Amino acid sequence: MENAKPTPKYKRVLLKLSGEALMGKDQFGINRATLVGIVQEIKSMLELGVQLGVVVGGGNIFRGVALGATGMDRATGDYMGMLATVMNAMALQDALRNAGIEARVQSALTLSQVAEPYIRGRALKYLEKGRVVIFAAGTGNPFFTTDTTAALRGAEIGAEIVLKATKVDGIYSDDPMKNPDAELYKDITFDEVMRRNLKVMDATAFALCRDQGLPIKVFSINKPGAMRRVVLGEDEGTLVHG
Repeated sequence: MENAKPTPKYKRVLLKLSGEALMGKDQFGINRATLVGIVQEIKSMLELGVQLGVVVGGGNIFRGVALGATGMDRATGDYMGMLATVMNAMALQDALRNAGIEARVQSALTLSQVAEPYIRGRALKYLEKGRVVIFAAGTGNPFFTTDTTAALRGAEIGAEIVLKATKVDGIYSDDPMKNPDAELYKDITFDEVMRRNLKVMDATAFALCRDQGLPIKVFSINKPGAMRRVVLGEDEGTLVHG
């Protein structure tokens, strides 16, 4: 007798991928092997019947904030950063399709030749049909990060949780790379994060998640099987909740 498919704890989730997560060990750009690995993690989650929206950053291609500090107009830099997220979204869509997974890119900027416009109702229909929806170009506005986009789109699509994929396996009391005695929090409230001044998301994104009662799970994108364990509700990463 075959084992029954496990039941996921979350039916619909919003995954936040940083642009840096796509670099692998490279200095910039998209590492193909890393991208394929991320797709396999996503596939293992989808096989459980989870509906998935994705927000991807653009830091591996362009970082507007850094250029703004060297004389470029901040708004211009941020728009350039939004275009970088579109490139990453297209790469992720291509890799998903190569793995047999239907995916749609919806852009907050009008780029009709390469992506659909962001339309909430259409995104919801795609999710209900089991397609991955990749939200590109941030919120379409300068001065907002892709963390804020993740919080906003997560709230809009009715996600039950925001999954923040990082290079470390959760939220620590201090930088674990510098302090080997740093404590890993398995479970922490929004208020505790603020009181301890822990860096989880930027302030706008964090406030939006807190106000909307949208929990955040921080976990390592480099740990095989972590994404699947997170959606099954297993002991993985750090849960931030109300």
